Order: sequence, then C-alpha cells, then structure tokens
Amino acid sequence: MAIHSLADDRPVDPADITHFAEHGFVKLPGALSPAAVAACEPEITGTVIELNTQHLPLAERDTYGKAFLQVENLWRHSESVAALVHSRRLARIAAELLGVDGVRLYHDQALYKESGGGITPWHADQQYWPLGSDRAVTAWIPLQETPDDMGPLAFAAGSHRHDLGRDLPISDESERAVQAALAEQGFPVVADPYALGEVSFHLGWTFHHAAANDSGTARRVMTVIYIDADMRVAEPRNDFQRADLAAWLPGTRPGEVPDTPLNPVLYRAER
Repeated sequence: MAIHSLADDRPVDPADITHFAEHGFVKLPGALSPAAVAACEPEITGTVIELNTQHLPLAERDTYGKAFLQVENLWRHSESVAALVHSRRLARIAAELLGVDGVRLYHDQALYKESGGGITPWHADQQYWPLGSDRAVTAWIPLQETPDDMGPLAFAAGSHRHDLGRDLPISDESERAVQAALAEQGFPVVADPYALGEVSFHLGWTFHHAAANDSGTARRVMTVIYIDADMRVAEPRNDFQRADLAAWLPGTRPGEVPDTPLNPVLYRAER
C-alpha cells in the first residue's frame, strides 16, 4: 500500500525544533495527511487484535493493564504497518528535533485504550530504556480524532530537564509522586485534543500521562520510538532495562551501537 505522505521529505519548522528543545515535546498538526492515517488504521487494528495477549476483563487488571492494550513491533508482521514505522517523513522529523544526523528504530508500540480504560499514570519512558544518552524520542500517532474524553496524551512542559521520579515505573505510585512533584515545581501540564493527522513527539525523559477513556470508543494509537543512529547502549540500571536490552536490542552489549535487524537506520542526512 503506497502512502505518498509517508515519504514526504520536508524539513521541520525551526520554531517547532525550538519548542521541542524548551518543552521536551511538540505537537505537529498535519504531520501526516488524514488520508494516510485512515489508510493505515485498519491494518494496525487488525494486527493488534491478532497479536494481543491481554484477555482479562478490565475490572480484573492492575492500573497498568487498565491503561491500554500494548502490542510491540507490529512492523515485523505487516508490510503496511512497516510503511508507517519506516516512514522517512517521520524519521526525518525525529532526527531534526533531536538535533542528530540520523535515527534508527528502537521499536514500535500500539497503545489501544479501550472504552472504559483507566488513566495512564505519570511516567518517563526512558526509565525503561538502556540508552547512553537522552537522544531518544517517541512519535505518538492517534489513528482517529482524539477529543478530551478519549484520553489524549498530556505533557509536563519542561520536565525533561528535571529528575522528578525517573526511577519510578508506570504505577499508582508514579501517578501520585510525579503529580505532586510537578505541582511543587510548577510545570505546566499541556493536555489538548488531537486532530486526525496530528502527531506529537516527546523526549524519553519528558513526563507525560493520559486521562481515562470515557468516550465509548477505543482510543487507537500507534507509536514509533526513534534513537540517535549513533546511540550506544548503556549498562542496564534495572530489570526493565535488562529486559528491553534483550528484547529490542538483541545481541548488543553495553558500549556498542545497536546495529541489528530490529534497529534499522530510518533516516540519515546527506553529507
């Protein structure tokens, strides 16, 4: 399935790069055409249904399980999904926001918050990642319009520069502790709806969360995590990072660049 906008190679507006550096995130209306997103959604949703292993009723799950259905590396199961995950357009945006020559894939994730699904507690993604620098960014790609009652992603602007609870996994504890720290430090919380085709990018250390989905419709989101193409793996600091090293950076040792089949370079600026 050819989706021309995924190969669009326009540079990022300098104002968006400045916003990203200052706030740790940026939302880009029209980053993808609505038609491109609509064309991807059925294949992504079908792959999520096929690969999902969470079958407990919502009432029987913990807070993390109520937050969303999570399926990773869909690109390995569908050429159509791979077209989105390997999009040169999105990869170039990621590289220019990070200020690096190129980016490689860490992994992708579908995050489907079911109708009635609970909050996604405050957290920073990079707590889970065994990476040697902060040059890592997640593209959050809603597959439908995402109004307030559906639980759009919300960010604590500027929190990427502060250690508010970087050692806390996603949990009730992280929700309480980080929320209190954000209020104490006075970080503005930005929580706005997403239009179809709007994509946000946030750094691995930017604290973020999402409200419950009270819309009556599943909130369908695809994410792609990019890292500096020259990133070196760090010694894992916790069990989560040890698990990520084995799963997403197979065969890579601390100090090495993860040049593996799971981590292809998706964009490199011409020199």
